[in-house]
Amino acid sequence: MANVIIRNIPNTITCCNLFSGCIASYMALQGCYTLAFLFIVIGAGFDFFDGMTARLLHVSSPIGKELDSLADDITFGFAPAAIVFSLFKEVYYPEFLTPIAEYIPYTAFLISVFSALRLAKFNIDVRQTSSFIGMPTPANALFWGSLTVGAHNFLVSQYFNAIYLFLLVVVMSLLLVAELPMFSLKFKNLSWKSNKISYIFLAVSIPLLIIFQLSGFAAVILWYILLSIVTRKKS
Repeated sequence: MANVIIRNIPNTITCCNLFSGCIASYMALQGCYTLAFLFIVIGAGFDFFDGMTARLLHVSSPIGKELDSLADDITFGFAPAAIVFSLFKEVYYPEFLTPIAEYIPYTAFLISVFSALRLAKFNIDVRQTSSFIGMPTPANALFWGSLTVGAHNFLVSQYFNAIYLFLLVVVMSLLLVAELPMFSLKFKNLSWKSNKISYIFLAVSIPLLIIFQLSGFAAVILWYILLSIVTRKKS
């Protein structure tokens, strides 16, 4: 009985991630962006600990891997898409877009489509054991949640409009499946030489979180993308 319980601890944590993602999606569709973002963050916490727990308990399994991807596509795919869908209904539309304004919000679901592609690609890509190729889905979800909560007043003002939001959706969706090497924050040791990029990333991220507060995660994700591009050119 104890062995059965131990074997299912990681999967239970993964299900908590999925449950958080479902709540986040509902809150997003209701326009409750702060709660949606909160449950995405909670889901990200569960997503971090399910893999760690599986490794510590030596109970990794094929079903756990599949369940993890399914949960991630809800929490980090559909939930941010739902946030953007609701946001599209609030943003300013230039006059020439008025005839198709009711259809444009559905383009938000490109995020969930490309997130699913990203997760499927990750599962079969042997190059992504210690780093990433393309932006991780949790990073994309945290970007959208943080941006919408922290910069909501700007996003729904006349200084920003549906065209910019659509272009941002396209860019962030393409980054999910782009052949762009992106570093991981997994530390095998604490040496500067082995983790130089990670230390630089963290050193800049902390001030960004302090300065931008609720928008801080969005700023950190943009910094993550920029640093990945710069370090790729140097390599």
